[in-house]
Amino acid sequence: MFTQESADYNQQQTIKSNLNRRHFLKAGLGACALIALPTAQAKILNISERRLSFLNLHTGERVQSTYWAEGQYIPEALQAIEMVLRDHRTDERCAIDPNLLNVLQLLRSEIGTTQEFHVISGYRSASTNAMLMASSGGVAKKSLHMQGKAIDIRLPGQMLSTLRKAALSLEAGGVGYYPASDFLHIDTGRIRAW
Repeated sequence: MFTQESADYNQQQTIKSNLNRRHFLKAGLGACALIALPTAQAKILNISERRLSFLNLHTGERVQSTYWAEGQYIPEALQAIEMVLRDHRTDERCAIDPNLLNVLQLLRSEIGTTQEFHVISGYRSASTNAMLMASSGGVAKKSLHMQGKAIDIRLPGQMLSTLRKAALSLEAGGVGYYPASDFLHIDTGRIRAW
């Protein structure tokens, strides 16, 4: 005999079953995420002090800075890096994604150099990005440069193809190869290459 009580009980059991299934799926996805920790994230955890050097090719400004030590980012160092990587056309600044710095740190480690990065483009304001888009076909409308999550670089003494190969091996974001212009684009977006 089917009663309202048994219908309520069945509905409660269905809800519990769905919740348990969701909990199980979430836990499983979380475990998979830990197992699939990107190579770059796993490697950066082993570096106790993170130090980078940059030369902005447009302004001639340099910075050499330890931006992470004793388990934390150093705000003054991040600001100094932000200043050198600013949009040289508008003088606008933007916080640079610390993950981008970590990728560059790993890239230098992968190649085995302490050379300074030569910066072609760091942060870009929306107006600079629009101007570059109008004059060049290779600029994205929603470029990660506008969020401080991309940089165009070269590394003296290193072949661009070697730099590209090392960047791709990190599997840490986007890698754009521009041999005709002699620079490599690196960003912290999804993993992709062009």
